[in-house]
Amino acid sequence: MRIAIDAMGNDNGPTPIVQGVKQFLEEDHDTTVVMVGDRDRVTQAMIEEGIGLSKRLELVHASQVMEMEDKVADLREKRDSSIMRLVAELKEGRADAMVALGNTAAAVGAATIGLKLLPGVRRPGIAIAMPTRNPKRPCVVIDMGANTATKPSHLVNYGIMASIYSNRVLGLSQPRVGLLNVGEERSKGNVELREAYELLEQAPVNFIGNVEGGDIFSGECDVVVCDGLIGNVVLKASETLASTMSGWIKDAMLATWYTKIAAFILQGQMQKVKKRLDYAAYGGAPLLGVNGVCLIGHGRSKAPAVASALRTARESVTVQVNKRIREHIERMRNSVRLKAAAEGGDDASTPTDRSDTT
Repeated sequence: MRIAIDAMGNDNGPTPIVQGVKQFLEEDHDTTVVMVGDRDRVTQAMIEEGIGLSKRLELVHASQVMEMEDKVADLREKRDSSIMRLVAELKEGRADAMVALGNTAAAVGAATIGLKLLPGVRRPGIAIAMPTRNPKRPCVVIDMGANTATKPSHLVNYGIMASIYSNRVLGLSQPRVGLLNVGEERSKGNVELREAYELLEQAPVNFIGNVEGGDIFSGECDVVVCDGLIGNVVLKASETLASTMSGWIKDAMLATWYTKIAAFILQGQMQKVKKRLDYAAYGGAPLLGVNGVCLIGHGRSKAPAVASALRTARESVTVQVNKRIREHIERMRNSVRLKAAAEGGDDASTPTDRSDTT
């Protein structure tokens, strides 16, 4: 297997990427990693970390970088950027998966344009595994920012794709899928959410109805579907809250000499809590719906997060996530066609097809 990674997407330059790649290759003995980025800067980071190019570590030169302030439209002017070269590696078959870090909008845009979408999918979605009360059952929230103008048919696709990811990659049997809303009653929410509720009832997923924000962390469901605007707000608020709570706990533990003793005694348990709150635990977030395995990571990712993203990319390829998504969406499309034909309607109309009109 070959996994390509953007070596220039980290806020702190290539060094954390090189460190993460080194960590991954030390535990994985079959995968080849292709780093894409400025040859001189990446090579210097490799020298500092004491690793060199080999049969399992390659370097593809890219002369440009998509900075955090760059817009998706800037991809046209930066055709030799690391993110564009990264997508080309996957599109042209030189890689089985890609890991992009840094400018999320640029990564989503480049992947969508370069790789196209899977049949029946009209918008890709970023899926992120959030920690819950049960450490063995994270909750996958989709979409976390790829699409802020969401239609009911997009939400249905999200539910199908995230359910498959939760099952195949995270190992959860019959993932429970909920629609994020202001209340549990099916009549809650705007017109789009009510229509999405009806469509999800017909979709090939274990739909449990509307859920509220607190259900993400309580463990009441395994997949939460929402639009990209709400999802991104949930993500950023959750990350900041986790960081703030960690600071509160640290301040409390170091307040007096006897709390310091308690902290010393409990340091093992506190490390477990810290690990569960760490976004890096589940690696990169899959961009589901594009015609290729694409993982998106934080621009501030450290080596463990980079290595974790590479592991998730490897697992996504191994379990054939995209193949399963294609099968489930096609099954749904065929089911809707048969129902429409039985009712004397237009057998070419499906929930995913209707989104083509705008």
